[in-house]
Amino acid sequence: MNKKTLYYLLSIGLFLGFAYLVVIRQRRPFDLSLLDGYGRLIREGFVNTIFVSIIALIGSVILGFILYLLTTSKFRFFQAFVDVFTEIIYGTPLLVMIVAMAFLIGPAFDIYSRSVMGILGLVIYITPYMTNIFKSAFSSIADEQYMAMDLFGFTPFQRYRYIIIPQVVRILMPPLMNNFSLIIKGSALLSVISHKELYYAIQIAQSRTFAFNEGYLLMWALYLIITIPLSQLTKLLERRWSLQ
Repeated sequence: MNKKTLYYLLSIGLFLGFAYLVVIRQRRPFDLSLLDGYGRLIREGFVNTIFVSIIALIGSVILGFILYLLTTSKFRFFQAFVDVFTEIIYGTPLLVMIVAMAFLIGPAFDIYSRSVMGILGLVIYITPYMTNIFKSAFSSIADEQYMAMDLFGFTPFQRYRYIIIPQVVRILMPPLMNNFSLIIKGSALLSVISHKELYYAIQIAQSRTFAFNEGYLLMWALYLIITIPLSQLTKLLERRWSLQ
C-alpha cells in the first residue's frame, strides 16, 4: 500500500469516525429500524430523484445549446437576450426559481402541475451554466483548425464527425458531470412543492416516526451514494483524456 492510498483511507476513516461520534452523542438511541416501514417510500423518492435529475440534465443541455447558438448569431438582439437571461438566473436563488415557477408563472398560463413547473424551474436554472460549458468547449477549437479543414476540403459532416465533436465532447464531459451532480443536489428543493423526491420522502417518514436523526443521516448517505461516484467518474475522465 502506497502512502497516497494510506492517506485516503485515513481521511475516510476520520470522516466515518466523525459520523459515528455524531450518532452516539444524540439524546436518544440511534435506531434506523424506525424507518423500516417506509423503505418503499424512500426507495421511490431515491429513484424519483435520479429520474428528475436526468430529465433536468437533458432539458438543460438542449436549452443550453440553443442559447449558445443564439450567442453566435449575427443578430445582436439574441446575444442581448442571452446576456439578460443569464444575469437574471445568476441573480435568482434556485429555491426562489422553483417557487416562482410553481406558484406564480405556471398558474399565469393555466398550468397547475407544481411538479412539472418545479422541474422546469430546475431546468431553466441550470441552463446558463450549460451554455457556458458549450462556449468553453467550442472556443477551444482554434481558428487554424478551421483553416485546415477548409484547406483539405472537409464537408460539414466530416468537420463535426472527425474534428469538432471529438474535441468538444472531451472538454464537455467533466463539467457536464459536475453540473449533473449540482442538479441532483438542487433537486432536494423540489420538496417545497411536495414533489416526491428523496428529501420529501424522508420528511414524510420523519414526520410519522419522529426518527429525525436517523432520517437525516440516511438521506445524507443516499445523496452521497449518487454524487460521489459521479465525482469520481469526472476525475477519471479528466485523467484519461488529459493523457490522450
